[in-house]
This record gives sequence, C-alpha cells and structure tokens, in this order.
Amino acid sequence: MFIIDDLINKAKGNSGSIVLPESTDPRVLTAVAKIVAMDLAKVTLLGESEIINQEAKALNIELNNVTIINPETSEDIPAFAEAYYQRRKEKGVTMAQAIETVKNPLYFGASMVKEGKVEGMVAGAVNITADVLRAALQVIGVMPGLKTVSSAFILPVPDFRCEKRIFLFADCAVVPNPSSEQLADIAMSTALTRKAIIGDEPKVALLSFSTLGSAKHELVDKVTMAKEILTERKVDFDFDGELQVDAAIIPEVAKRKAPQSSVAGNANILIFPDLQAGNIGYKLAQYIGKVEAIGPIIQGLAAPVSDLSRGCSAEDIVNTVAIVLLLADQQKKK
Repeated sequence: MFIIDDLINKAKGNSGSIVLPESTDPRVLTAVAKIVAMDLAKVTLLGESEIINQEAKALNIELNNVTIINPETSEDIPAFAEAYYQRRKEKGVTMAQAIETVKNPLYFGASMVKEGKVEGMVAGAVNITADVLRAALQVIGVMPGLKTVSSAFILPVPDFRCEKRIFLFADCAVVPNPSSEQLADIAMSTALTRKAIIGDEPKVALLSFSTLGSAKHELVDKVTMAKEILTERKVDFDFDGELQVDAAIIPEVAKRKAPQSSVAGNANILIFPDLQAGNIGYKLAQYIGKVEAIGPIIQGLAAPVSDLSRGCSAEDIVNTVAIVLLLADQQKKK
C-alpha cells in the first residue's frame, strides 16, 4: 500500500512509546522485533519476563531495549487501582476489586496510557474487541467534547479515476445504530483521525440514500439532523449532507445533484448512517474493489488505544502501532 511507508516514517519522528499487553503471542513478538529494528517506538510488554523471553527465544527474537512489566507484581498497582476505584466506585466497584482488575494486562496497559507512562496501547490479537474497548472506556474514558467511541478504516485507492485517493470510512465496527448526535460525534472523531494520520483537510460527507432533500424519510432526517448538530458545534472542517455516495465522491455527479456543495464530489471522509451500511461498504470496497482496508482505528477516546483483528499479522500490528503514535501526537498538540 502506498500509504503505509509514509505513515511509519511520520510516526518514527515522534519518538513515541507503546504498550502491548498480549506479550506471548508470536505475532506480537515478531512485531516487536520489527518495531525495535526500525526505531519506531519504545515498547513495553506485559507479563512474566521469563515466559515472554522463552517465547521470544523460540522465535529467535532478542528483546533488547524492550521493557517487560509483570502486572501482578508491579509497584504501580496501588496507584492504578486507586485511580480505577475513583472512576468506578459509583458503579459499585470496591478497592479489592479495583486491585484485581488492574492486574489484568488490558486494564494495566490502559492505566499506563491514562497515567502518561506510555502514549498508546495496541491489543486485540488475542482478546476480543469488546474486552479491549471495555478496558479503554473504563480506565481512559471518552475524549472531552464527545460522548461516542467509534471506529474508522483507511482505504487507500491507488487508481481512483486516474489518481491516488485516500478515503476514511466510519463507523464500520462499533456503533450499530447511531443517533444524529452520535453521527456528529463520529464525524468529528474521523476528521481528527484524518488530520492526525493523513495530515490533509477533512471533507466529510454524511451519507444517505438521498441527496440534499431528493427523498423524504425518517432515516434521511437522522442524517440531516447530524448536519445541523455539526453546524451548531461550529466544527473546524468542511462537511455536508445528506449525500448519496456517488454525489459525495464523483465530481460530475455532484455537479448535477449538489452543485452548491463544497464537499460533494470531493469528499475524503464517508460517514455511514449505521453500522450495517458502513460494514458492508468497506467490505465491498475491500473484496470487490480490491482496496486494502487499514483498521479498525478506534477513535473518540481521551487517549489512544487501538484494536486488532484476531486474524492480524505481525505487519498489521506494526502498522497499527504507527497509527496509534500519530493519534497520540495529534492529541498532545490539542
């Protein structure tokens, strides 16, 4: 993919740090070797050092310049447990439960991110998405100004009408049936993601089966209301909707269907009205259009945590680490 090398090179310049909780998985250890070799990030692995080193040795991997922390015995447990207890005590969590919870590698890793000991966490090679997100939400929480955690996929198209184009699709993995307010949150998060990772100006299309009033339906109303919410929030990116996907990305169609729109025909972010549409849309692009999909990128958290597919490769982990480092750098600048 033409974008990956650029992202890795951008992330290298940030001198970032990352925690990987699933430290005995061969793909994770292989990714760590690559991350260290290319000087992409400082890496912390979680678990028993003896077991981790044994697994690495079996793969002929030397874990030089890698920090290994055992969550069961770490001196950070009291502080992490206290912070978790304060966040969750109104939910009935006791201090004893908090201590045991933060010994879980996902929660310990999220606590490291929350307390600024590392800049981000990447997990999901072993754990399911729900468990990764639960730890992130309970420990780190949602970004100020938002109420919704969502996801985005990067779809780099090397030959879109004779030019390279990079699209972001959202939400394709997290929120099943977003409300208008959630759609606005997803649009805002995805715009931030694009600025952090791609670095250009977001042009956000709120998608529907209607273009600017061509059809009347409550499903269309949900999208037009999301546009009104974005207008009220006075966001700092260009957006429009409701737009059919052809009007959003094809200039000739946009001239006919939405001639006054500054986004139509030029959209680089596509916000789908629900998870069914988003998931179907990115997989159609991936399997019929033969476009590589990078993600899901988890967005909307107060600090970056990203999920992996359990079918991921070592290269996927390296790429996701680069993306998390870029998100972390963007959040530091805010």
